[in-house]
Amino acid sequence: MNDFANNCHYLGTLWHIFKGQATKETAHRFDEKENISGFQQLKTSVQKGIRSKILEQYPYIENCINDVLPKKEPFRLMKCHEHIEVLVGANDPYILPWQQVDKGAIRFVLSGANIMCPGLTSPGARMTPCPKGAIVAIMAEGKQHALAVGITSMSTADIQSVNKGIGVENYHYLNDGLWILKPMK
Repeated sequence: MNDFANNCHYLGTLWHIFKGQATKETAHRFDEKENISGFQQLKTSVQKGIRSKILEQYPYIENCINDVLPKKEPFRLMKCHEHIEVLVGANDPYILPWQQVDKGAIRFVLSGANIMCPGLTSPGARMTPCPKGAIVAIMAEGKQHALAVGITSMSTADIQSVNKGIGVENYHYLNDGLWILKPMK
């Protein structure tokens, strides 16, 4: 997985943290008034480069990339403290592989807990094959939308065989500070 992919996160709207050292602690404490320092519109050539890198990492979204990042809509760069920059796009088809937890894990995931292997291997859970370090959307049994975004701590094959410990680190979850951030104009 390349550096760009290692620094991508998908939320209800498309967000790409592509510079800086975002940490789990920073993401969970994200506050619009405290963390955003400004905005900048990106040049067309930079926008094309970002689209190319996204398509390189997620080739299966080629038929819907214009829904995610419309060509006519300019990309805006939201500058945050700690040298983090977030690319703000539009709309939200699923571009990430997803892991589904069982119903019993929902309240823990929504509290910011990491996703444990048994929550991904029990009845009601499903996994999309992914390597260690993959950015994934966390879905829940019986729910339509993602409730979190995380990074796999081990491959899905290892999650299945080991079935102990943390399977996915929870980086952003529904209603944390970054998730509820208002649209940027």
